[in-house]
Amino acid sequence: MENGIRTNGKGSLKIMFKTIALLLLSNVFMTYAWYGHLKSLVGKPLWFVILVSWGLAFFEYCFQVPANRIGFGHFTLPQLKIIQEVITMVVFSLFAVFFMKTPLTRNYIYAALCLIGAVFFIFRK
Repeated sequence: MENGIRTNGKGSLKIMFKTIALLLLSNVFMTYAWYGHLKSLVGKPLWFVILVSWGLAFFEYCFQVPANRIGFGHFTLPQLKIIQEVITMVVFSLFAVFFMKTPLTRNYIYAALCLIGAVFFIFRK
């Protein structure tokens, strides 16, 4: 184990990138499923919005479950969770600013600093 990450030889970098890429895709679907309807489906019946969100959540799980399965042998469970939270904050921030037109505030910076602290503590020996 190096830097708190389990090493499995020559495939570890590939596993790390594959896990992160799948988590990134998962979070794009998750963020849109949870919040995209607030802009895209305004005025649609709630039952319709729920069905659309469930449909999007299906694709979220199609990426999330393999990401966790692939990454679990490389990362510890808490490390996987923190990686997912960091990706969630990055994707959500981009979504909020560029899609929902929410102004970027200092609070985003403060939240990012807290997540950097979480990464530090979960990956240290």
